[in-house]
Amino acid sequence: MPRPNAGDFGAFYQGYADLATGNNVADLIATHPSHIAAFISALPDDKANYAYADGKWTIKQLLQHLIDTERIFAYRALRISRKDTTPLPGFDENHYAENAPVANRSLAELKEEYFLVRKTTDLLLASFQEDQLNFIGNASGHPCTLNALCFIIYGHNLHHINVLRERYL
Repeated sequence: MPRPNAGDFGAFYQGYADLATGNNVADLIATHPSHIAAFISALPDDKANYAYADGKWTIKQLLQHLIDTERIFAYRALRISRKDTTPLPGFDENHYAENAPVANRSLAELKEEYFLVRKTTDLLLASFQEDQLNFIGNASGHPCTLNALCFIIYGHNLHHINVLRERYL
């Protein structure tokens, strides 16, 4: 199945979908996991608690955000893949960050959790059959195809890698 079109997801996800390069889900799985893992692996321990400005997340908080969001998006993908049309609510990432205690966790622990969560997402996405990618659910108040959600998942990670590269490192 080709790249998603506008209308296959809420417009606020367009930037994420655009960042995920590839023509289909198989391309995403073949291209992005190793690049993402290499970048996250290289995050320096001495910057774990660094935030580029007051009120901005630290690298550890940003990594926890990636973990939380990956789980939420994978859950949405699972539900849509099973033809569950129950509306899936959005979430307030800042509220999640405020309530995710990362102060007593090491960057190494967060990286390990991130890699495990990412791997299970990749395995889930690889399990989808071509016809499932056409299934439509409702995420954050908007119709969303399973195919589009796959692109959004990778694009979200890539967006935050760009933020890390530009503002933290």
